[in-house]
Amino acid sequence: MFTTPSGEQFIELHGSYSILLVFLSVIIATVASYTAISMNDRAQKNSFIPRNIWLMLASIAMGFGIWSMHFIGMSAYSLPVEMQFHRLLTVVSVIPAMIASFFAFYISNRSKRTFWAYTFAGAVMGLGISTMHYIGMYAMEMDVLYAYDKGLFVASISIAVIVSVTAVYVFSSFHRFVVNRFIQLITAIVMGLAVSSMHYTGMAAITFYVPNDFIPDPKHMHRMNMNGVAISVTTGMIVLLGSLLFSSLVDRYVGYRANYFDVLTKLPNRRLFEQKLSKPVFPEHLAIWHIHDFEKVNREYDYQFGDEVIQWVAKLLESSTSKMVDLYRIEGNRFAFLTRDIYEEKQMREEMEKVAQLLRQPLSIRNQEVTIKAICAISKAYNYDEASSIYANALSVLNHPSLQYNHEVVSYDPSIHTYTFEREIVDDVLSAMYKGELYLVFQPKVSMPTNEIMGVETLLRWNHPVYGMLSPGVFIPILEKHDRMIEVTDWIIKLVCRQISIWNVEELPFGQAAINIPGQYVTSLRLLEVLKRTLNDYDVKPVQLELEITETSFVKNIGEAMRAVSIFRQEGFSVALDDFGTGVSSLSYLKQMPISTLKIDKSFIDEIPHSKKDSSIIQAIIGLGESLDLSIVFEGVETKEQVEFLVATCKNPIIQGYYFAKPMKPEELREWRNKDVE
Repeated sequence: MFTTPSGEQFIELHGSYSILLVFLSVIIATVASYTAISMNDRAQKNSFIPRNIWLMLASIAMGFGIWSMHFIGMSAYSLPVEMQFHRLLTVVSVIPAMIASFFAFYISNRSKRTFWAYTFAGAVMGLGISTMHYIGMYAMEMDVLYAYDKGLFVASISIAVIVSVTAVYVFSSFHRFVVNRFIQLITAIVMGLAVSSMHYTGMAAITFYVPNDFIPDPKHMHRMNMNGVAISVTTGMIVLLGSLLFSSLVDRYVGYRANYFDVLTKLPNRRLFEQKLSKPVFPEHLAIWHIHDFEKVNREYDYQFGDEVIQWVAKLLESSTSKMVDLYRIEGNRFAFLTRDIYEEKQMREEMEKVAQLLRQPLSIRNQEVTIKAICAISKAYNYDEASSIYANALSVLNHPSLQYNHEVVSYDPSIHTYTFEREIVDDVLSAMYKGELYLVFQPKVSMPTNEIMGVETLLRWNHPVYGMLSPGVFIPILEKHDRMIEVTDWIIKLVCRQISIWNVEELPFGQAAINIPGQYVTSLRLLEVLKRTLNDYDVKPVQLELEITETSFVKNIGEAMRAVSIFRQEGFSVALDDFGTGVSSLSYLKQMPISTLKIDKSFIDEIPHSKKDSSIIQAIIGLGESLDLSIVFEGVETKEQVEFLVATCKNPIIQGYYFAKPMKPEELREWRNKDVE
């Protein structure tokens, strides 16, 4: 291997490189690296496809890319000899690269990593790359002798190991920076050049020898008989990497469907329904069909039969209404129609009456006739004030005691329906706190590009025994209207401080916990007293809490609000201005507000980067916030494109939204953090 033939009997045989094929080999290595980075990135996210599958795909992409680069590189080298490759060894040579790549990716995504772990994983990957290269070289079959230069041989392996250690370290410590596609591309280019450097250093280490009577024929200058191999490998590489990237797109689509669509009926789900409600276009009409006593169907038959009933109802609703309405399954036994623009209330009522006629007819499933009872509630909104209560109004109709569930279509009447629903919500809130029906969830706020958890926002949820899961947008305005949110806020402060004390004991660094403070409570002396007393009870420091207040808190009484916030800041609390941009006086008072954080409302995030108008607004707000040295939190971030835009636009963006995590209970949050660290 390292023995040079006798100088009297043999002479050196020199070849030449095709610059075009050398360039192609580097491109192949770069594309493979980019694909592997993308696969590794998907392994970090909540995905329909299991995490280890993504790591395997990343390893296949990287291993096959290294292998392909090698043989494209070999085809770039011309020698005036006939050359073939041993097929079995050629195929086997790809295995070390794939196994080593998987090991490196696996190590780079573990929670406990040390310098020696990086070194060991990098050494294994480097040796895997080198093994692949030299097995591939050994697979050459030709009528020449060759020998390796020891120095360059060692140098090629050293390059592979050093680059691999660096790559593992980058994947482990800096993969969170690799969100922007430009950064991904730069990283892939560096890795592609590194792999190529190892290959061509290895090629430089080899010298070919032929008998001294060998007469080369320029007419038969043979590019190692590899043109066919180059075409085959390149084609295979394109197909494989295309398939891997396609799998990533499929996973994203599946993830979107899983998040926003009901599995049983394939209809948009409650989450998408609430998202659409948050963007009203007037006039807006809502109709909710409630299937009454549906549990009776499940009891009398079985749950599969019940599923078939729901599917039948979904198809009936979908096929019997206009294309001008959007249909959602918002609960197990409830469907919602949401209309836009030109649709009139009269049209809505006429179509719902047609649906009622169809639902009155017995349905036949498995040769069984079933009659279902139902009721339809209609509400409308012609301005933003009405839009905020359109869903609550429909619920008020559905839960009124006068209903008979005989397929009536009932329109919301404030003189009949409002009091009953609101009164129930107000009367039930205290018992809900103590029975656990009212509970807290926490949504992480993640700093980019480091992925450090900067804090969590505390969010309120209510699983009502009668109305089911109530949206905060429904019950919080009612509690505020009846002055019950102050009591609820005190309860929230107590639970949050208790949870922080638990995290302190468990040494879980979740940063600051943000609590939303109602506008009317911001200026109350009681709030500061409650905060001080509760912090003392649970041994929590003010720096561990962030108080979120809305712009309306300032608008109603700017002087008192300024004074109150100044006191909070002096006591050591962080203060965030929530839903920035939705108020009417943001720019007028922002400079005077002694706040520490600016929270950008989700409504500005939804359409970026596709909407030039929203993108320009975001850029302006970012410039304003950074000029005032404020931390900037972006709410409702859900897509990679949004993250990329914010990372490119803002110096230190803090991301909150489903892109990283949904709101979670404490035990879910702990599991999420452990999984994210790993």
